[in-house]
Amino acid sequence: MNHLYSLGWDSSFQDQLEQLQNRDLRPARVAVAYQNRYRLLGADDAGEPEELWAEIDGKLRDAAARGTADAADARPTVGDWVLVDKGQGHGLIHHVLARKSRFVRQAAGKRTDVQVVAANVDTVFAVTSPNRDFSPRRAERYLVAIWDSGARPVLVLNKADLCEDAASFVEELEAVALGVPVIVVSALHGTGLDALRSYVGPGQTVALVGSSGVGKSTLLNALHGRQMQRTADVRDSDDTGRHTTTHRELVLLDGGGLLLDTPGMRELGLWDAEEGMRAAFQDIQALAEQCRFRDCGHQDEPGCVVIAEVAPDRLASYQRLLREQAHQAQRLDRESQARTKRRWKQVHMAHRQRSRVDPKLQK
Repeated sequence: MNHLYSLGWDSSFQDQLEQLQNRDLRPARVAVAYQNRYRLLGADDAGEPEELWAEIDGKLRDAAARGTADAADARPTVGDWVLVDKGQGHGLIHHVLARKSRFVRQAAGKRTDVQVVAANVDTVFAVTSPNRDFSPRRAERYLVAIWDSGARPVLVLNKADLCEDAASFVEELEAVALGVPVIVVSALHGTGLDALRSYVGPGQTVALVGSSGVGKSTLLNALHGRQMQRTADVRDSDDTGRHTTTHRELVLLDGGGLLLDTPGMRELGLWDAEEGMRAAFQDIQALAEQCRFRDCGHQDEPGCVVIAEVAPDRLASYQRLLREQAHQAQRLDRESQARTKRRWKQVHMAHRQRSRVDPKLQK
C-alpha cells in the first residue's frame, strides 16, 4: 500500500475502498486513457510498483454512453482512482472512486457535453510564453477553470529567455492573478525550475495546461530529468506551436510526485464554472456589492463602482465569460428538454406496439 501513497492515494480514497467491502478489487490509478483501454499504475501483493492494462465493465460502459450529466463521471479519465479486478496481465474496472478535483472543459462539437481533462490533481500549472500566445484574457479563463476544478492554480511564464524584459509580462499576469503565484521559467536554461519542483512533492499531482508551443513537454522533461515527451520548435512565421503531446499521460517522478502533460488547448470552453468565476474575479465581485443598484449590470449605469475601478479589458472579459455561461445554461436546458421529449416519445411508441398484441392494453 505504501507505493499507492506515492501515486496520490490518501485517506479519502481509503475510506471509499473500505465502504465497498470488496476484497477482490484492487485500487489503481489511470495513467493513460484510450477509447476503450486504460493503462493503470498500482501495487502488487508485496506492495511493489505494478502496471496493467484494463477495460471498463458493462455497467460503467452503459453509464458512460447514456449522455446524461453523470456520464462524464462514469468513464475513467487520466488521474482517476479505480477499483479493478485483475486477471492474467489484464484487468476489468468496476468502480471509479469519487474525485477530489476534476479539471473540465466543454467538449468540441455542436452538442453541449463536458470533457473531464484530468482528475484528482492538486496543482495546475497554466503555462504561457512571452510571444504571440501571451494573453492575460486566456490566463483569466484558465484561472476560472482551475479554481472551479478544486485544484490550486499557478501561472507559469515559460521561455523567459525569448524576451529581454520578462517583468512587463509578469506585471500583466499579476494584474489578473489576484495572489496566485506567477513563476518565471526558462526550461532551456534551467531557471525557475526549483520553484516549480516545490509543488511536486511525494504523492502530489501537478497538471500542465496551456496552448501548443508554450513548452509544457519541455517543462515536463526538465522536471523529470530525462526525455519523457517529444518536443518541437515554434514556427517563426506565426509563433504557433506544433502539437507534440497527442494524449494525456500521468508520469511518476523519481521523488514521488506526479506530472500530467496535456495536449495544447488554444480554446478552453468553460463548463458550469460559477465557483471558478467567483474565485477568479473576486475583485469585481467585491466591488459589485458597493454599486448603487442591486441589479447593476456594470454597463453604463451612473455611479457604478465596478466601471470606475476595474480596467476596461478585465471588465469586458468578465462580462464575456458571464454571457458564455448564461448561453451554455440555455443550451443545456434546451437539450435536456429535447432528451426528455425523445424519451417519452420512445415510451409511447413502445406502449402502442405492446397494445397491438395485448388486448388488455387496448381498453
